Amino acid sequence: MLQIHRSVPVIGRLVVAAAAVVALGATAPIAHAEDVIIDVSGTKKGAYPIALPTAVEGDAAIAKEVASVQAFDLSVAGPFKVLDPQGFLADLKTEGLSLDPQKWKDVGAYGVVKFRATATEIEFRLYEVSKGTTASLTKTYPRKGDTRSIVHKWCNEVVKYYTNEAGFFGSKLTFTVKRKGGSAIYAMDFDGANAFSVSNNSSTNILPSWSPNGGQIAYTSFMRNNPDLYVSAAGGGRPKKISAQRGMNTGASWSPDGSKLAITLSKDGNPEIYIISASDGSIIKRLTDNKAIDTSPAWSPDGGSIAFVSDRFGGPQIFVVSAAGGTPSQVSKNGTYNTTPTWSPKAGKRIIAYTTRDGGTYDIVTLDLDSKAMVRVTQSEGQNEEPAFSPNGRAIAFARSGQGVFIANADGTGKAQKVWSGSATGVDWGPAPKD
Repeated sequence: MLQIHRSVPVIGRLVVAAAAVVALGATAPIAHAEDVIIDVSGTKKGAYPIALPTAVEGDAAIAKEVASVQAFDLSVAGPFKVLDPQGFLADLKTEGLSLDPQKWKDVGAYGVVKFRATATEIEFRLYEVSKGTTASLTKTYPRKGDTRSIVHKWCNEVVKYYTNEAGFFGSKLTFTVKRKGGSAIYAMDFDGANAFSVSNNSSTNILPSWSPNGGQIAYTSFMRNNPDLYVSAAGGGRPKKISAQRGMNTGASWSPDGSKLAITLSKDGNPEIYIISASDGSIIKRLTDNKAIDTSPAWSPDGGSIAFVSDRFGGPQIFVVSAAGGTPSQVSKNGTYNTTPTWSPKAGKRIIAYTTRDGGTYDIVTLDLDSKAMVRVTQSEGQNEEPAFSPNGRAIAFARSGQGVFIANADGTGKAQKVWSGSATGVDWGPAPKD
């Protein structure tokens, strides 16, 4: 049977018993890898050095917030290397919103972002140093909403300019937080801002999963003394009970169109993978029928496959089965302990990320199901579990036991950054932000 040989139980999409509860920890710093090496615009290898000088015009308080949010966005899990402002040579007051290319070339900058923030608007200019004094990208945003959302929109434009991919700034994470007497489902901005509780009860709530449109979160709750599946509005509110079969109703994963859920049910005694209606919980199909434990379903972005965890050949491994049914195939070949699969949303790719145990350490890896190429995302820096891809597939959020929630480059390079300090597990990443 599927065992977890550690003092802290894995609570993510892997659930091994109906009575599973959350065990979480406190915060601690993270060690970092070397600078990111990533494909920029499909042509250039290497981190793109970008300078983010402080604004010298407009409202100082607003400018400070803009600078802080922009620096975080462009430094986390992306193609940029943000340069240290202590090394800047340009006279920012003289330069203003214009650019002296040589001064920025001398400090190694390829790109420079200038901005002006006032009470009514924020103007951004992106310069490519090699192209001289004309800005390559300019945007002016009326300051109607909060400053953070404006900066996220701008940074998404910068990412799209260089990579031709949508950014994930402004998207949201959901996860489980331990509290006295139980655990709660939280949601927050991807960078840790604006965190709030989604589950409005004092029971144990685990395994949150965003709907494809971002409007709902499915999760398992013990509020009626059985692990039943509920769906709540992403902003919180009264949850709707979806599945209350006897035993486990856990680890839900939405179909790409949002109409169905893959879920673990143990109504007949053994945990198996089923597909149910997302509206009323009615069973549509049973996908597995095995004496082993089958759990942690994850629906592929094309809707055709479901990854899950099974111990049918010994230790827990990752399997993939057609969403229409059929014989599952084992895809994880490394080691004897692999759990919590999740799919990359990148079009035309069949890549999964999952938790693997290497000796006594849990780390995140990705596996290309076609090329069989494997990438190690984390490097023995604590117990890293329960990965979730960003909406563009460039980044992975995960829980580090006893420390919090982190975001890292999906290609295994660069610096993982902590976005939540404190108890957290069972991370899921919401869809791309809407304009």
